[in-house]
Amino acid sequence: MNGTIKANGRHCSGPPLTIYLAAPRGFCAGVERAIQIVELALAKYGAPVYVRHAIVHNRHVVESLKAKGAIFVEELDEIPETDAPVVFSAHGVPKAVPEAARSRRMFVLDATCPLVSKVHVEAGRHFQDEREILLIGHAGHPEVIGTMGQLPKGSVHLIQTIDDALSFTPKNPAKLAVITQTTLSVDDTKEIVDVLRQRFPRMVIPRKDDICYATTNRQDAVKQIAPRCERMIVVGSPNSSNSVRLVEVAERAGCPRAMLLQCAKEIDWPLFGGIKHLGVTAGASAPEVLIDEIIDAFKARFDIRIDTVTTAKESIAFKLPRELREMPAL
Repeated sequence: MNGTIKANGRHCSGPPLTIYLAAPRGFCAGVERAIQIVELALAKYGAPVYVRHAIVHNRHVVESLKAKGAIFVEELDEIPETDAPVVFSAHGVPKAVPEAARSRRMFVLDATCPLVSKVHVEAGRHFQDEREILLIGHAGHPEVIGTMGQLPKGSVHLIQTIDDALSFTPKNPAKLAVITQTTLSVDDTKEIVDVLRQRFPRMVIPRKDDICYATTNRQDAVKQIAPRCERMIVVGSPNSSNSVRLVEVAERAGCPRAMLLQCAKEIDWPLFGGIKHLGVTAGASAPEVLIDEIIDAFKARFDIRIDTVTTAKESIAFKLPRELREMPAL
């Protein structure tokens, strides 16, 4: 990609800037599936389609779906009596939510990421085996609320930090299991798991890490880019756990300053004066159009060269709900 051309086609005489563009970046398979479920439901059943909680944590995506006829609510009791589809977000929901939907005979389309559902299944299996469950995650995150809500209150203990791991007192050290939120820092989670494993050697851990492939891949790409850059931009929303983790990973990997931006309008240009190397990536819920807009903004001010740094290829796709599988692709 030739960086000497501005977005409007004219040559730029600004200072040279190499942009290291992370790959993979942006949408993961779970996010793509969730958005597609809402779009296909609108196409098949018409507006409105109700969505409980933001379908994914990105304002641009939510506003785009609102414009097409989606109505977002936080709780089911905000939805009037209706035959319209009700979509559960990609983050998953506590068991009480689908139970309430069934009691109201709602037509539900579940957009929970299959990798989150896998953690729910793990939690249920550990509970059946009478194990005390430790969930590594962030309090208040919808995925954590959904996972803890799969089981009776008190069955799952939230571990957020190493201090939590050091202070936790189990009922029976021989009957413990650990699960994790899917969007955590790989390195931070490993440190917490190592502490728990040292304290409780008989603790059951997942055969395969609960942190999803997309989170891991995006963090690996950032680790490759960060040491080369004076600045790193992570495109994503402040309430996106995986996006916030990318900022932390970038600075820990050697970038002097990493920042989370939702769009090009948020660029604080004085922070980029005099730099020669910029890293750009995006959280798993950020659409590519937002990345393009940020790169175009830099094209207008710098003579840019883009170097795409690829650390993994992603080809995973998840099945749609049965009701939508016969729909033509949008």
